[in-house]
Amino acid sequence: MMTIDEMQDVLDRLAEELPEVFYKDLNGGIVLLPEAKESEYSRKKDLYTLGEYHRGGAMGNYIKIYYGSFERLFGHLSDEAMERELRHTLRHEFRHHIEHLAGERGLEYEDADFIRDYLDGALPVRGKKDGPLPRLRR
Repeated sequence: MMTIDEMQDVLDRLAEELPEVFYKDLNGGIVLLPEAKESEYSRKKDLYTLGEYHRGGAMGNYIKIYYGSFERLFGHLSDEAMERELRHTLRHEFRHHIEHLAGERGLEYEDADFIRDYLDGALPVRGKKDGPLPRLRR
Protein backbone atom coordinates (compact mmCIF):
# COMPACT_ATOMS: atom_id res chain seq x y z
CA MET A 1 0.00 0.00 0.00
CA MET A 2 1.38 3.38 -0.92
CA THR A 3 1.78 5.93 1.83
CA ILE A 4 -0.31 9.10 1.90
CA ASP A 5 2.73 11.07 0.71
CA GLU A 6 3.23 8.68 -2.21
CA MET A 7 -0.48 8.93 -3.04
CA GLN A 8 -0.23 12.72 -2.98
CA ASP A 9 2.61 12.54 -5.51
CA VAL A 10 0.57 10.22 -7.75
CA LEU A 11 -2.51 12.43 -7.38
CA ASP A 12 -0.49 15.50 -8.38
CA ARG A 13 0.81 13.69 -11.46
CA LEU A 14 -2.68 12.47 -12.41
CA ALA A 15 -4.07 15.97 -11.97
CA GLU A 16 -1.45 17.28 -14.39
CA GLU A 17 -2.78 14.89 -17.07
CA LEU A 18 -6.03 16.85 -17.26
CA PRO A 19 -6.48 19.88 -19.51
CA GLU A 20 -6.18 23.28 -17.84
CA VAL A 21 -9.75 24.17 -18.85
CA PHE A 22 -11.04 21.46 -16.45
CA TYR A 23 -9.80 23.61 -13.56
CA LYS A 24 -12.06 26.55 -14.44
CA ASP A 25 -13.74 27.63 -11.19
CA LEU A 26 -12.22 24.75 -9.19
CA ASN A 27 -10.98 27.40 -6.79
CA GLY A 28 -10.59 25.03 -3.80
CA GLY A 29 -8.45 22.59 -5.75
CA ILE A 30 -7.98 18.92 -4.93
CA VAL A 31 -7.57 17.89 -1.30
CA LEU A 32 -6.22 14.50 -0.16
CA LEU A 33 -7.51 13.66 3.32
CA PRO A 34 -6.04 10.92 5.54
CA GLU A 35 -9.31 9.46 6.81
CA ALA A 36 -11.61 6.78 5.48
CA LYS A 37 -15.17 7.92 4.93
CA GLU A 38 -17.87 5.34 5.38
CA SER A 39 -20.83 6.24 3.20
CA GLU A 40 -23.93 7.53 4.94
CA TYR A 41 -25.75 4.73 3.06
CA SER A 42 -23.48 1.96 4.34
CA ARG A 43 -25.47 -0.85 5.92
CA LYS A 44 -22.71 -2.93 7.47
CA LYS A 45 -19.51 -0.92 7.17
CA ASP A 46 -19.30 -2.13 3.59
CA LEU A 47 -19.57 1.06 1.51
CA TYR A 48 -16.90 3.75 1.48
CA THR A 49 -16.64 7.10 -0.25
CA LEU A 50 -13.44 7.48 -2.26
CA GLY A 51 -13.97 11.03 -3.44
CA GLU A 52 -16.44 13.89 -3.35
CA TYR A 53 -17.08 17.00 -5.35
CA HIS A 54 -18.14 20.07 -3.36
CA ARG A 55 -19.57 23.20 -4.90
CA GLY A 56 -20.11 26.61 -3.40
CA GLY A 57 -19.63 27.55 0.22
CA ALA A 58 -16.64 29.23 1.79
CA MET A 59 -14.08 27.10 -0.11
CA GLY A 60 -15.84 27.36 -3.45
CA ASN A 61 -15.66 24.34 -5.75
CA TYR A 62 -13.24 21.59 -4.76
CA ILE A 63 -12.57 17.86 -4.81
CA LYS A 64 -11.91 15.67 -1.76
CA ILE A 65 -10.09 12.34 -2.06
CA TYR A 66 -10.06 10.00 0.98
CA TYR A 67 -6.76 8.18 1.39
CA GLY A 68 -8.13 6.01 4.20
CA SER A 69 -10.99 4.80 2.00
CA PHE A 70 -8.50 3.80 -0.69
CA GLU A 71 -6.42 2.04 1.95
CA ARG A 72 -9.49 0.18 3.25
CA LEU A 73 -10.75 -0.89 -0.17
CA PHE A 74 -7.59 -1.27 -2.21
CA GLY A 75 -4.74 -1.70 0.28
CA HIS A 76 -4.09 -5.16 -1.16
CA LEU A 77 -3.52 -3.85 -4.70
CA SER A 78 -0.23 -3.09 -6.40
CA ASP A 79 0.79 0.54 -6.73
CA GLU A 80 -0.09 0.40 -10.45
CA ALA A 81 -3.60 -0.89 -9.73
CA MET A 82 -4.01 1.69 -6.96
CA GLU A 83 -3.03 4.40 -9.42
CA ARG A 84 -5.73 3.18 -11.86
CA GLU A 85 -8.37 3.39 -9.10
CA LEU A 86 -7.16 6.85 -8.12
CA ARG A 87 -7.23 8.03 -11.75
CA HIS A 88 -10.78 6.70 -12.15
CA THR A 89 -11.93 8.44 -8.96
CA LEU A 90 -10.26 11.75 -9.83
CA ARG A 91 -11.83 11.78 -13.29
CA HIS A 92 -15.20 10.86 -11.81
CA GLU A 93 -15.02 13.89 -9.50
CA PHE A 94 -13.89 16.12 -12.37
CA ARG A 95 -16.89 14.94 -14.36
CA HIS A 96 -19.08 16.16 -11.48
CA HIS A 97 -17.27 19.51 -11.67
CA ILE A 98 -17.61 19.86 -15.44
CA GLU A 99 -21.27 18.83 -15.33
CA HIS A 100 -21.90 21.36 -12.56
CA LEU A 101 -20.41 24.12 -14.69
CA ALA A 102 -22.58 23.01 -17.62
CA GLY A 103 -25.77 22.73 -15.56
CA GLU A 104 -25.88 18.97 -16.20
CA ARG A 105 -26.68 16.28 -13.57
CA GLY A 106 -26.18 12.97 -15.42
CA LEU A 107 -23.46 11.66 -13.13
CA GLU A 108 -25.50 12.56 -10.04
CA TYR A 109 -28.27 10.35 -11.43
CA GLU A 110 -25.80 7.52 -12.12
CA ASP A 111 -24.52 7.77 -8.54
CA ALA A 112 -28.11 7.70 -7.24
CA ASP A 113 -28.73 4.54 -9.31
CA PHE A 114 -25.64 2.95 -7.74
CA ILE A 115 -26.93 3.75 -4.24
CA ARG A 116 -30.39 2.45 -5.09
CA ASP A 117 -28.87 -0.83 -6.40
CA TYR A 118 -26.75 -1.10 -3.26
CA LEU A 119 -29.70 -0.52 -0.94
CA ASP A 120 -31.83 -2.98 -2.92
CA GLY A 121 -29.13 -5.63 -2.53
CA ALA A 122 -28.38 -5.73 -6.24
CA LEU A 123 -24.65 -5.16 -5.65
CA PRO A 124 -22.50 -7.93 -4.20
CA VAL A 125 -21.20 -7.12 -0.73
CA ARG A 126 -17.75 -8.57 -0.29
CA GLY A 127 -15.32 -8.74 2.56
CA LYS A 128 -11.66 -7.88 2.41
CA LYS A 129 -10.57 -11.48 1.89
CA ASP A 130 -13.07 -11.84 -0.98
CA GLY A 131 -11.92 -8.70 -2.73
CA PRO A 132 -12.70 -5.01 -2.47
CA LEU A 133 -15.80 -3.71 -0.79
CA PRO A 134 -18.27 -1.58 -2.75
CA ARG A 135 -17.06 1.94 -3.33
CA LEU A 136 -18.76 5.24 -3.88
CA ARG A 137 -17.52 8.15 -5.88
CA ARG A 138 -19.81 11.13 -5.36
